Amino acid sequence: MYVRHPIVSVPHLEMRGRAEPVMAAIVEIATATGAYATTGLHATAGTGRPATAALVERIAVADEPEAIFERFAREGWTDGLPIVPPTEDRVAQMLTFSDLDPSLSLGPMPPRWGEATIATLAVNAVMAGCKPEYFPVIVTAVQAILGKPFNLYGIQGTTNPASPVLIVNGPIAGEIGLNARGNLFGPGFRANATIGRAIRLIMTTIGGGVPQQADKSTLGNPAKYTCCFAENEADSPWAPLHVERGFDAQTSTVTAFGGAAPANIIEKSKTADEMLETIARAVAVSGSNNMFMSQEALVVLGPEHAAIAARQGFDKTRVRQTLFAHARIPFAQIGHSNAEVLSVWRGNCIDEQAGRRTLRVVEKADDIIVVVAGGAGNHSASIPGWYSRSVTLPIVRADGTPIRAVAEMKKK
Repeated sequence: MYVRHPIVSVPHLEMRGRAEPVMAAIVEIATATGAYATTGLHATAGTGRPATAALVERIAVADEPEAIFERFAREGWTDGLPIVPPTEDRVAQMLTFSDLDPSLSLGPMPPRWGEATIATLAVNAVMAGCKPEYFPVIVTAVQAILGKPFNLYGIQGTTNPASPVLIVNGPIAGEIGLNARGNLFGPGFRANATIGRAIRLIMTTIGGGVPQQADKSTLGNPAKYTCCFAENEADSPWAPLHVERGFDAQTSTVTAFGGAAPANIIEKSKTADEMLETIARAVAVSGSNNMFMSQEALVVLGPEHAAIAARQGFDKTRVRQTLFAHARIPFAQIGHSNAEVLSVWRGNCIDEQAGRRTLRVVEKADDIIVVVAGGAGNHSASIPGWYSRSVTLPIVRADGTPIRAVAEMKKK
């Protein structure tokens, strides 16, 4: 059954009238047994899903760029942009940078629940224009977005413009040419553009996140095409994100953060306190995701802003604490109707002092993720979060050993 929009903006009585008819169907689905018996798949014991799945289907298309693109576009296998034809030779080349069985599934991807096999990931990586040496990053990124805390099911179907934001740390980022400096959210860098694009194609072709079908995003955002960058570890005065999360500096990792598009913050103060207060106010914007639904908020500090803070004795912990102290939205800016919603959705983030109510954008200081990236200039960025927790995973071999360089993965 389908509950038509709008939902949140209609009176409660009307909303209840729409919801009640579907409750019986929801209960029936939730309590059904033998659901996997109808899928035709043989589940691995205890997992409810197959450990492996069949390799990708072969199709024949005229060897002409226009014919290939038209076929793929007609089938809904593209993001609207031209693709690189995933020929058997190209897919085989992509697979030379993985020691995993091509038929191995990393898991079912919502909402279609297609199996994310290594082979199908390789097909999408080719389509996106990736070099084969990017493939270990793509495999790790898919594992991250399939992690339960990331809530991919929600991100795929929400009316919100939420989308995966990928942050790569460690030596592999530089080895494959991921941009960590100027224009890192913009064009011009193949690794950034194609790795992020591959994840979007995978979410579409395997997961079924097709716009205006399963993907219900009201407006979308450009980051839904691609959003992948490396932390600028060389110009950061602090330990990078992956080290903060317990990994060795020489271990390469991928962090998947579910959020909206980056919002630029220009700030020309000379003192760290004043600078961070401005940035915090930009993070705490009425009407943003950070007001309604951020489990985490991501702040990308430009190297110049990070240097100002470090010179004045701030480490990352103090930066987060300062941002947290100021990233509050006064209820005077929220409005009565929104205040009612927030009292239910985010009651644990509402503070009251001397009769003045404010909303914290996150529950605690550690929920503000701080990374250093970008080039010269007095700019930083806020990437509002969603009902999602970021997941950081190491780039590893099949046996779990961290990869020190992607060249190690190249099959002879």
